[in-house]
Amino acid sequence: MTVPTRRTALRAALGAACTGLIAAAGAADARHADRGPQGRLRIATGESGNFYAAFGQLLADQVKAAYPRLSCEVINSEASVANIRLLQEGRAEVALALADIAWAAYGGSAPFGRPVPLRAIGRVYENYLQLAVRADTPIRTVADLAGRTVSLGAPASGGAVLGDRLLRAAGLTPGADVRVRHLLLPQAAQAMRGGAIDALLVSGGIPLPTLSGLDTRPGIRLLPLAGLLPRLRTDTGDSGSGLEAVTVPAGAYRGAPEVTTIGVANLLLCRPDLPAPVAAALTDVLVRRATHLVPTTALGTQFLDARSLISTGVVPLHPGAVVAYRELHG
Repeated sequence: MTVPTRRTALRAALGAACTGLIAAAGAADARHADRGPQGRLRIATGESGNFYAAFGQLLADQVKAAYPRLSCEVINSEASVANIRLLQEGRAEVALALADIAWAAYGGSAPFGRPVPLRAIGRVYENYLQLAVRADTPIRTVADLAGRTVSLGAPASGGAVLGDRLLRAAGLTPGADVRVRHLLLPQAAQAMRGGAIDALLVSGGIPLPTLSGLDTRPGIRLLPLAGLLPRLRTDTGDSGSGLEAVTVPAGAYRGAPEVTTIGVANLLLCRPDLPAPVAAALTDVLVRRATHLVPTTALGTQFLDARSLISTGVVPLHPGAVVAYRELHG
């Protein structure tokens, strides 16, 4: 199946899922009569070149198109943990984060020392945990990483937190059984090419440009991760309930077969004090402009539809988002 075909199907599915909402959204158009809310909107995303950053830029573009009085700025960061801290410190108005990290922050569990006041705008898309190894190595499982070197991503990313738990679920102690490095994506790719690391973990959509750049030199293989889900859920408690088995289709990376890995939803978060009209405007964009929010490389399952946008788990929806969802439902 070719990438264009999969993207066409993805856009068609998104369009179908949102048709009912858009048909009932006449009342929401009133918000546009005065050109909507105004103010500054800083969106904390992730590393440049990753799915977070691509989605965040598309969101900023669509918000500016629909609500020109909102000034949007995309902030690149180390992702989930860093993004929640940016919200906490008042350096961002909205942010993307893995659901399990958001739930941990809301409840005050590790890596956060106390509860972080958060609200959600919506559940936006599925993140795929991708543990890539050089195709010329005999590594076939996570347990085979014993004695090897692996990059778990930026230290303040959700992927790094989940990667540590993943190694432990496979019976490996990070730093003892496995040499762990925390490299940004460009550095991790360079280290993989040069043989300085044996594996790298990334969390995002599929295919990721960084991994696509490695699928011919040196060539990569994704390790199956879904078999570790029962242990991960046991070890992480409530935060592990957001993890599920997902499939990376064959051909997502050159020569790579289908593999079952771990997926975790991504949430668009904000602080409780975000003005209700701004929260409503963001919700309106997620629903009405869903087909414009899919990064060009995306093959994976998206959650930009009415059935799942409101499924944000323990993090409650912002009251402004609640009003908008009800209004859009008619």
